[in-house]
Amino acid sequence: MKAIIFSLHTQQPLLATSFQGDPNSDVSYSFIPGSMIRGAMIGRYMKQRQISNLDLNNDEVKRLFFDSSKTQYLNAYLLSHEGKRTLPIPYSWHKHKDDEFSEVSDSILVYDCAQKYEIPEDVEPKKLEKQFWCLEEQEYTLYTISRRINIHNQRDRQKGRSTQTKINEITKQSKGEGKIFRYEAIDAGQKFQAVILCSNDADAQMISNLLNSSLNIWMGGSQSAGYGHIKIESLKLTSNWNEIDISASDRIENDNFTVTLLSDLILRDEWGQYSVIPPSHTNKTPVPLTQELEKALNTKLKPKCSYASSNIVGGFNKKWGLPLPQIPVLSAGSVFVFENIDDITPEQIQQLENQGIGERRNEGFGRIAINWLTEEYFHLRKSQQKQSDKPALENEISFNLAHKMAERLLSQKLEQVLLKEIGRLKIEGNISNNQLSRIQLVARQALSTGDCNMVLSLLDNLPTNAKKQLDKASINNILLRKQIEEWLKNPGVWIPNQHYLTVTVAGIERKITDEIARENKLLEKYTLQLVMALAKKAIKEKK
Repeated sequence: MKAIIFSLHTQQPLLATSFQGDPNSDVSYSFIPGSMIRGAMIGRYMKQRQISNLDLNNDEVKRLFFDSSKTQYLNAYLLSHEGKRTLPIPYSWHKHKDDEFSEVSDSILVYDCAQKYEIPEDVEPKKLEKQFWCLEEQEYTLYTISRRINIHNQRDRQKGRSTQTKINEITKQSKGEGKIFRYEAIDAGQKFQAVILCSNDADAQMISNLLNSSLNIWMGGSQSAGYGHIKIESLKLTSNWNEIDISASDRIENDNFTVTLLSDLILRDEWGQYSVIPPSHTNKTPVPLTQELEKALNTKLKPKCSYASSNIVGGFNKKWGLPLPQIPVLSAGSVFVFENIDDITPEQIQQLENQGIGERRNEGFGRIAINWLTEEYFHLRKSQQKQSDKPALENEISFNLAHKMAERLLSQKLEQVLLKEIGRLKIEGNISNNQLSRIQLVARQALSTGDCNMVLSLLDNLPTNAKKQLDKASINNILLRKQIEEWLKNPGVWIPNQHYLTVTVAGIERKITDEIARENKLLEKYTLQLVMALAKKAIKEKK
């Protein structure tokens, strides 16, 4: 199919309302729905042809906007720093419950349960939150949208102001326009990549012309209140677009047959009711999803397990001026694992992924990926914000101030790492408080200059009895003396992910390994603080 690829750059907050939040708030989706993009194109089409109503019997209208086999308006997902379209996090991805992103570490270890069913025993698995990711420089990178929360007062349309809310004692109905409500919108300044798939070149060119007719477009709700302004950027047409950037021929040989939802999926059962039942080996009869896949592939499927969630979606019809019916869907990111299929072909995979499955595929629903992910576990890195438009430092005072701020921020990060390691590490074994106090005292004396050799000299010249005590004590099953010597000879080796300890203020970058840090013996001083703190902790626990 022909693909029209373009970016949507939010100039104002965008309100693409979902059904999250309480009744007095409107919470936007974390993406721009394909239905919203289709609605904007319908508006431009009607304006270009100067018509007030669409002729639903017109072949061109049906082909461009309503026939899922001809044209599909996919959801616009966040654009990565490298210009890639991100995709929803799979529900099969789990992390240890205590692992979180922080200023110190921007990566966590993730296990894909769809690939590896037995997670290590010391890991308490927890699902990742609904966000987006893409592969950048062979690294799994997490992306999160920025939101804008605004508080509004409901106004009387004629008076142009809020009126006092009063309750009728008889009917118990409230009267007045003074209610307070909240909008949680997609913030301005973010880029999303949208894709429109067309069955022929002529339709692709026609929609491309509609997009190029004006690079400014308005979408979503409350457009008259400062919401919805978007700019269209980087439009291009291509014939070989692949949603996951992996050729179908490279996904034939796999241990299982896996299906991952790249957007919400709408299915009905044999009685016409909406169904969100995931496939399972306990099902006596195939669920609608299994039936849909079996029909498309012309083969029988045996479910093994599912990692899925459901949601409620709706919408708004501008023509009617009414909300659309709310329907249950299988959520984007759901993963379904079946027993492997031996006779599946690349052409079948490509056809299935191009067309999608389920209802309302012309609005971006029903996008899937076959045999997509294969890694059992990996590190997921949090994306870093681009440092664009850095403020210029006009004088020496500003430069010195920025330098001090960067220095303090770097120290704060190091202190956070230090506190975390102190809480994690523990001296165990039969060692006297006198020996611990001696180590603590010498480390304190060496702290001002960062001279680790003072403590190393102490360890080398200890009496025989004291050395025996050190050799009997340990830190995390490593001999105490050996561990302290390793830290002092290689300051900073105890710090995980050193390359992430970077601070930038007004263009001035500071690292724990830069020239200033080496001159000030920054790592040596924090290593000595670690030794002091652990000795003090051991003394305190003995009391």
